[in-house]
Amino acid sequence: MCDTCGCNITPGNEHLIVNDGKLAKTSSGGEAVEVLQGLLHENDHQAFHNREHFDNHKVLAINLMSSPGSGKTALLEATIDALAGELKIGVVEGDLETENDADRIRAKGVPACQISTGSACHLDAHMVHDALHQLSLDELDILFIENVGNLVCPASFDLGHHRNITLLSVTEGDDKPAKYPVIFRAADLMLLTKTDLLPYLEEFEPARAEQYLRELSNPAEMIPLSAKSGEGLEHWIEWLHHQLDHYRQHLQSGTTLRPALQPDGAAPHQHSHSHSHDHDHHHHS
Repeated sequence: MCDTCGCNITPGNEHLIVNDGKLAKTSSGGEAVEVLQGLLHENDHQAFHNREHFDNHKVLAINLMSSPGSGKTALLEATIDALAGELKIGVVEGDLETENDADRIRAKGVPACQISTGSACHLDAHMVHDALHQLSLDELDILFIENVGNLVCPASFDLGHHRNITLLSVTEGDDKPAKYPVIFRAADLMLLTKTDLLPYLEEFEPARAEQYLRELSNPAEMIPLSAKSGEGLEHWIEWLHHQLDHYRQHLQSGTTLRPALQPDGAAPHQHSHSHSHDHDHHHHS
């Protein structure tokens, strides 16, 4: 769980620890640790049901993670335009306070549900579950979950999604994967964004960024792209089509997909899955 900044309690799970909540009373001794472990257990339990819900509706759920300002919303806008008439897209927007990003998505004619996370610097499974009640999954092929801009906490929380994508903007250092290994190790795909700015950023080396990713033993593909110029968008759209086909094949055989890396504490609640890169698992009976 995210012990780095003490952000385990969110608007989505605080009901569990206040008043008569499920975790409000703990046994004597080690209360803080017990509550945190309980919150993680409850998050994983909710994530399991979220994934079950997505699978019942055959919706591929993709978690977008990055630092603030890396271009997640611009990527979604360009993706919506590129997939118009091909696939039906929905978006869950995580933001600390504003509805600005959700408004940008809705302006494209795509359903977007805003989750205001308040002081919480990530989404959790409970918040995503609440958002699902505001979207008609039967009408979607892919649901993008735009997580809060943060390179630390989001990777530690299973949302019930199927794939993790970590964005790295060329306006950031190419050593970000080395500095924030957990979130880049969790990536099923690394998108190198804002490549139209590379001519002005001589110090950024895409090959070096990819090498840092490889040093994390992550074989995930890196796709350079620019939502502004359109460079790389075709490759990105091909990746999405491939993942959707891959997902549907698994559903037909009674299995599902999980992101590359499960949260550190997920194993006690779920069966001890190996941490291989391609987490394709059977549905629990």
